[in-house]
Amino acid sequence: MSLLLNASGAAENEYTPVEAVEDLSLASGPVLVPLTVIDAALADRRNERLGLSLPNDVPVSAAEPYIGQVDLIAIAFPGFSDGRGLSLARRLRRAGFSGTLRARGPLIADQFPEALACGFDEVELPEESAARQPVEQWLEARDSITAHYQSGYGEERSILRQRLDARKS
Repeated sequence: MSLLLNASGAAENEYTPVEAVEDLSLASGPVLVPLTVIDAALADRRNERLGLSLPNDVPVSAAEPYIGQVDLIAIAFPGFSDGRGLSLARRLRRAGFSGTLRARGPLIADQFPEALACGFDEVELPEESAARQPVEQWLEARDSITAHYQSGYGEERSILRQRLDARKS
């Protein structure tokens, strides 16, 4: 059983993962499907919300045709040390996706502020990760990091930009 977190804490996961076209008719309610199933899911849509599951190494161009047709995009993180999903989230937001962005995988609480700053709305953790770091730890981490070295994260200027501006003064 996975744990879904958003900026407020634990949340309910309403999406059922469906990995194969033949399983679409077995699921009720919102479904989360991979690229290999999205076209069939759109054709079979029964006025339910639809989510698209992406690997973290897919080009944005593969998801662009679906940006206006899905309510959720979930990006897989194979490990906490693989940050390509953060970059993909940022690129999807820049491409115009305004729905819910979900990070899925064994992230750690220290990555929560960066995930939120990159455009993620929620994080879905595997059971092992959720057991290791409870919700309270994630919420503490959310508030612990207020400055970023990378440009484009969050609303504030990056640490680098602040330092460069200070030198000019």
